[in-house]
Amino acid sequence: MPGPDAKADLRRYLQTAREALLWKLEGLSEYDVRRPLTPTGTNLLGLVKHVASVELGYFGDVFGRPSGVPMPWLEDGAEPNADLWATAEESREEIIGLYHRAWAHADTTIESLPLDAPGQVPWWPGDRGQVTLHRILVHVIAEINRHAGHADIVRELIDGAAGLREGTDNLPPVDRAWWESYRSRLERVAREA
Repeated sequence: MPGPDAKADLRRYLQTAREALLWKLEGLSEYDVRRPLTPTGTNLLGLVKHVASVELGYFGDVFGRPSGVPMPWLEDGAEPNADLWATAEESREEIIGLYHRAWAHADTTIESLPLDAPGQVPWWPGDRGQVTLHRILVHVIAEINRHAGHADIVRELIDGAAGLREGTDNLPPVDRAWWESYRSRLERVAREA
């Protein structure tokens, strides 16, 4: 069983991932937070909408604590991937507000239950659906970090901003010319291979 600070450690990683994802929206236009930059349509605001839905489901329904937040994009008959983009009627503020409500609901679940509290994931097959809060915390942290990684790439494609948060890019302190030379070298090596 995890140690006494395990829940605090998991919450810290969860919150860091949440904040990293939201930071990717800062300073961008409505167009830039919505525009699809991959062939499958990956976009920043859609990633936030999706992750909000993930938290509401895993920390709500799985533990018998439905949030009551309507999510029509997940209902039967909804368009595929409807949780991965924001409609023109859904504002940035609305999606961010949804995510903050998801945080609050998730945080209440996490605080209210022990790490070994049982849950049932109805959308997972068979016995895999029998889970604990600990397992769901690890799963959701991995899920949010995965999507934060998508957001890293999308944001870099938009304006070059990179890293976990402002002032923490984890990149070498080099200038734009170095990056251009570096990228050209990698392209040359890739073609030669």
